[in-house]
Amino acid sequence: MADNRVSGLHGWGYEGRTVEDLLDYVRETSAHTVVDVRLNPVSRKRGFSKRALTEQVESAGIGYLHLRALGNPVDNRAGFADPQSDAAAAAYDRFNQEVMQTPEAAEAIDRIGSLLEMGPVVLVCFEADGRCCHRRLIIEALAKALISV
Repeated sequence: MADNRVSGLHGWGYEGRTVEDLLDYVRETSAHTVVDVRLNPVSRKRGFSKRALTEQVESAGIGYLHLRALGNPVDNRAGFADPQSDAAAAAYDRFNQEVMQTPEAAEAIDRIGSLLEMGPVVLVCFEADGRCCHRRLIIEALAKALISV
């Protein structure tokens, strides 16, 4: 689940998992902050809506931050399902152009970079498989941003 391109940055998806699984992973990676990169931090899965997740994470002594600016638009998500497809290429391009090029996304990337200076961070979204999630594009953007610093 860790991406070797950015030291200390880990991606984690809650699909098929519990909040306790997340907390175990955060402890395992020694992360100090969970960064929620969902556009809308609501979930039908128990414990993963913003308020409940914030309470659980913070009660474990871990920071929680929701960065809406890095969320993937609802109508762009299906393209991520098959990473080798033309639909995926189009979805990645749209995410990079419409989301990652905004001033808010740049600010959010800078914020994660600052958090990484304090230690490991876990990016959280729904998809368990990071290859099928926009988290990987966020990690790529962070890698580029950290190289250019």
